[in-house]
Amino acid sequence: MADTLARAEIIEGTLDATGLSFAIVVSRFNNFITDRLLEGALDTLVRSGARAEQITIVRVPGAFEIPSAVSQVLGSRNVDAVITLGCLIKGDTIHFDLIAQEVTRSIGQLALAFEVPISFGVLTTDTLEQAIHRAGAKAGNKGGEAALAAIEQVRLFRALAADARAADEADDAGK
Repeated sequence: MADTLARAEIIEGTLDATGLSFAIVVSRFNNFITDRLLEGALDTLVRSGARAEQITIVRVPGAFEIPSAVSQVLGSRNVDAVITLGCLIKGDTIHFDLIAQEVTRSIGQLALAFEVPISFGVLTTDTLEQAIHRAGAKAGNKGGEAALAAIEQVRLFRALAADARAADEADDAGK
């Protein structure tokens, strides 16, 4: 397997945000968690080379409103990627399940429809303690992780496009 891997073409993204523009759609609900996620995302973007003026923050009331805001952002702004941040904590009703499923499904559909990287930084936890841990305590900051995923995915999309162009040029040269 190592020999096959050594000879295989590998296309991957990098973690360089230089020159890229981002929108961060963040829920105000559970803002004691989402503000930490936002701080993690911003810190990661800046440390990776993004400039503050290339970052747009869009605040929405709750996680359910994230997909519609993402759709508006992608329809009206030229951004390289969107980072979604929110926090859903399971309660005693099925409300959590309904919202979590709908937000996840809708964000995935938007990513496919717009062909723009959308990273998923919406926490879906059983307890407040789990959310705190994922917002910068024991389990790292999932906002920062979502930002890294967005950066890498933009660079991957660009690498795939460059590879496709090179293949087309090679085909044209061979004719």
